[in-house]
Amino acid sequence: MDWLEISDNWVLIPPQPKGIVHFLGGAFVASAPHLTYRWLLEQVARQGYAVVATPFVNTLDHGTIARDVLWTFEDGLEDLFATRRLKRRGLPIYGMGHSMGCKLHLLIGSLYSVRRAGNILISFNNYAARQSIPLVEQLSSVMPVEFTPTPDEMNRLIRDRYQVRRNLLVRFSKDTIDQTAGLHRILDRRFPGLVTLQQLGGDHQTPLGQDMSWPVVGEVFTPIDALSQWLKQEMYRDLYRLKREVLQWLNPLAPV
Repeated sequence: MDWLEISDNWVLIPPQPKGIVHFLGGAFVASAPHLTYRWLLEQVARQGYAVVATPFVNTLDHGTIARDVLWTFEDGLEDLFATRRLKRRGLPIYGMGHSMGCKLHLLIGSLYSVRRAGNILISFNNYAARQSIPLVEQLSSVMPVEFTPTPDEMNRLIRDRYQVRRNLLVRFSKDTIDQTAGLHRILDRRFPGLVTLQQLGGDHQTPLGQDMSWPVVGEVFTPIDALSQWLKQEMYRDLYRLKREVLQWLNPLAPV
């Protein structure tokens, strides 16, 4: 499988896909998701899901970004069907977001009539602009600077209007800017029994990990090779666990 650029999306299409995953990344790494989240997204595609990763550039107006990435995604789907890269309509569509990407999927699910089989929300945060962007705190003392919607408005939108019933929430034990616990309380009240919360080892950057290839040295597997493979497993343990949780939630019966 090779990455394709389709209608401003980056796309991976496996043979006979069984579902579609719409991916949105974090605020400062979202402009090239096929590079910054490459390993994780390719693992999802290898399990039979078409991946459509929509780039975006961050601004204060998150509502407009949500609208634009939704339109870009839908344009990409139509082009995929028109060119027969996707042949079967009606495949289940899942949203998957990291950090700000979670907020955008939550806005899409609250403001627009979209059909989603579920959303995967990794490392959600909903901080005010002064807590998220360098120098904004100094500017806000001179002029009002805030995200649209504000954090309070965002929570009310999710509480009152969010329509995607099945959700996987993932938080990492060393993530100092995660606000998944508050989101879980809101969603669990709205959709009792349909929201899964998983806490994994790792930090806010874990989904950005790239699995490096450490080949065996020489023709014989030596103790040095065994040590290098063990070190690799330790380094990428949290990333592998994230992959397993995502894939098992998408299809609990599939081996991963």
